[in-house]
Amino acid sequence: MTNADLTHFNPEGRARMVDVTEKKETERTALAKGTVYMQPETFKRIQEGKIAKGDVLAVAQVAGVMGAKRTPDLIPMCHPLLLTNVDIDFKENGVPDEKGKCSIDISATVKLKGQTGVEMEALTAVSVAALTIYDMCKAIDKEMSFGNVGLVRKTGGKSGTFVRKED
Repeated sequence: MTNADLTHFNPEGRARMVDVTEKKETERTALAKGTVYMQPETFKRIQEGKIAKGDVLAVAQVAGVMGAKRTPDLIPMCHPLLLTNVDIDFKENGVPDEKGKCSIDISATVKLKGQTGVEMEALTAVSVAALTIYDMCKAIDKEMSFGNVGLVRKTGGKSGTFVRKED
């Protein structure tokens, strides 16, 4: 692979933001997901609203939206985008898994009409929401972890639709 094959490098091999000036404006969407794992007692306290810092999922939802909007401030080569929709959803899994952990699945859908995709914004939204859940609950459960963060689907743009294969 040469530098010419890598879109974020100029001919001298230095980092650059990709030029999207000539790209066609299309409707673009991205869906990313991730999971936060925690002790059953932590999960129960989140559901019952007994976390000292407040409503965990409400705060994580707002944080995820803010994260999507601030993506170019965190990821150096991301373009500032005029997002038209950011939606964060949670699925609560109260039955402990084989490791004795309950979990909360996070999904983020991001949309716009523009010249570049919103995959990074969706991934950032999920990551920031997960970090917020950790931050709000770390006083009672420092063993929380999160993972399985990844792009599930994207539409629009020159490359068209992408759907991740089942793991």
